[in-house]
Amino acid sequence: MKIRTPICWLFLLSLLGTSCAGARKMRSYEAPVRELGIQSEQDENLLNTPPEQRKILYSAFLTLAVEQPDSTSKEISHIAEKFGGYANEIGTYQAIIRVKSDRLDEAVAAVSALGKVQNKRLSGQDVTAEYLDYQIRLENAQKARNRYLELLEKAENVEAALKVEKELERLNGTIDMLKGRMNRVDHLSAFSTITVTIKEKTKPGVLGYLGLGVYHAFKWLFVRN
Repeated sequence: MKIRTPICWLFLLSLLGTSCAGARKMRSYEAPVRELGIQSEQDENLLNTPPEQRKILYSAFLTLAVEQPDSTSKEISHIAEKFGGYANEIGTYQAIIRVKSDRLDEAVAAVSALGKVQNKRLSGQDVTAEYLDYQIRLENAQKARNRYLELLEKAENVEAALKVEKELERLNGTIDMLKGRMNRVDHLSAFSTITVTIKEKTKPGVLGYLGLGVYHAFKWLFVRN
């Protein structure tokens, strides 16, 4: 006995095959876009940004063991001025300074010379994508404000004018906020941050000095350069 496949099932199977083929074709077109990472105007701008125009925030973190923490803090403040920067926070056991980014290595070396470096770490944060996002949003907000200014001139009554002025107030706030964020990124990319944790060197007592003397004596007996 032969089993006949209904015509409706054949029709559904043909539609399913066509849709799967179409999906595979669509994925083949989408794959290069995902691989390139181009998903928006911001992503495309990021790819086209020259290295010298990228916004990178450099930071250095040091832990210093010193004899006199108070005087060390003052010297760190002088180092900030020497390398074109300023002191952001100066305390007995912590100092935060900012120096010109192109002189960061020199400033770190100068700070390191003030004591015994127990820990040192350098980092860089690329915020180019965030900066481009602020830039695009700022341009859009400024264009919208210009359109509302035109509408304000054409307002036919007080009620319409008040609505437009309310939107203008909101846009002005957004524009000021975006400009502030962009200015901060510009500043922090031009001035690198150095955070210094200051520790006082442990001073041994009388027995401690005696122990050190015995240690160095035995070292001299058994180990010589």
